Amino acid sequence: MFATLQDRLAATFKNLRGKGKLTDADIDATAREIRVALLEADVALPVVKDFIEAVRARARGVEVHQALNPAQQIIKIVNDELIEILGGETRRLRFAKNPPSVIMLAGLQGSGKTTLAGKLAHWLRAQGHQPVLVAADLQRPNAVTQLQVVGERAGVPVFAPEPGNGVGNPVDVARRAIEHAKQKMYDVVIVDTAGRLGIDQALMQQAADIRDAVNPDETLFVVDAMVGQDAVNTAQAFLDGVGFDGVVLTKLDGDARGGAALSVAKVTGRQVMFASAGEKLDEFDTFHPDRMASRILGMGDVLTLIEQAEKAFDKDQAEEMAGKFGRGEDFTFEDFLAQMESVRKMGSMSKLLGMLPGMGQMREQIENIDEREIDRVTAIIKSMTPAERRDHKILNGSRRSRIARGSGSTVTDVNGLVERFVEAQKMMRQLAAGGGMPGMPGIPGMGRGGKKSKGKAQARQAAAKKGGKSRSGNPAKRAQQQALAARQPGDGAPLDLPEDFELPAELKNLLPPGQR
Repeated sequence: MFATLQDRLAATFKNLRGKGKLTDADIDATAREIRVALLEADVALPVVKDFIEAVRARARGVEVHQALNPAQQIIKIVNDELIEILGGETRRLRFAKNPPSVIMLAGLQGSGKTTLAGKLAHWLRAQGHQPVLVAADLQRPNAVTQLQVVGERAGVPVFAPEPGNGVGNPVDVARRAIEHAKQKMYDVVIVDTAGRLGIDQALMQQAADIRDAVNPDETLFVVDAMVGQDAVNTAQAFLDGVGFDGVVLTKLDGDARGGAALSVAKVTGRQVMFASAGEKLDEFDTFHPDRMASRILGMGDVLTLIEQAEKAFDKDQAEEMAGKFGRGEDFTFEDFLAQMESVRKMGSMSKLLGMLPGMGQMREQIENIDEREIDRVTAIIKSMTPAERRDHKILNGSRRSRIARGSGSTVTDVNGLVERFVEAQKMMRQLAAGGGMPGMPGIPGMGRGGKKSKGKAQARQAAAKKGGKSRSGNPAKRAQQQALAARQPGDGAPLDLPEDFELPAELKNLLPPGQR
């Protein structure tokens, strides 16, 4: 969503790099470029004015003029101010001291409230809570049915005593839901309220009546991040008419300019608490202002990437694989398949790569990644027999042809996968042996390689004690060492070597004719 803004800011900062000192003219030019970039991103004008004034004031201060790298200081200032307008610190949900905690969702129709209700319930369930969804949107056609479907997907119960489609009293439903939650021991009640195509008095009054009936611990305003500056006007109208405690941004995976995300928190004074991207239930998480600012500036979001990896990768599986390598066992196709399935749980490859620092310059290549490639590789591996997955060396021509037919691919695809797997296997062997990554030194004392190194050191020490020298690992050099060791000073007789010893041709030419 922030691709355009990210590109403009990156171009602006590029002009600053290499300058040992920044003049007032450089600061003014940079502030002007940032202003244009924010306006093009559809950020509200009052927010842009405050942002630019803060950046300009800090850029002319001591922290930049006395800095060793002024350009980096400017980037730091912009990053700090972005975090500030995005809300500062991460805002967490408040829960009631005596359950159930009540969370009320409000917003315009089409902002994604019903889908978000299911995502929030799914997220809370993963946190160890027992949520229940309440169908209080009785005006929109099939809104109750949609919430029931979403609740079933999330594995969360839905309280829907009225059929909806204009039938029933939403205030009464919300009030009855609290008693229902107490009876069934649900600790969180999520109330999905009705929306409209625009702000009107009926919507405001109904939302206010539901608020008064259930006295929510959190009222969340759901806003479509693709709406632009109009989202700020809508948020302000809801704040004045109903009031809310936090903001939830939906559809962050869209191609809009994203100005709403940079404006709502600053204008309303209410922090963005959650962000939703995509239709899947797990595409929802806590909104972190510092991480979002880092993404906008093209510095990635490594912390979120680590958190997703911790959720996706099984700890027991990782320990089992580490133990397997410790025993000297090889990396197999079964291990390869398990790793790919774990990566798939983390989300799309383009999204994961986009969280890495500096990947903004490769956005076009990342967006062109074929996400179906993992599915094709998985199909090929699953078309193998257990024996073939454990030992790829038995994959002859007929077996590869069978695997290709079973996976709907070609023999060329199978061959290409085997070649990539062999390279991955070599790398795993090197890591397990303590050799480190290719092109990097190994870690002493780690893996099988560490033991070998230790054995060589002991051999050299033993040889030194005996007054001799250690044998070289090079056959030609070792033969030369043996020849010199067997030869006595001034002795012109042939060398006393084993009968089966064959001196390399390169060394034979260096010896006297009688000793070749």
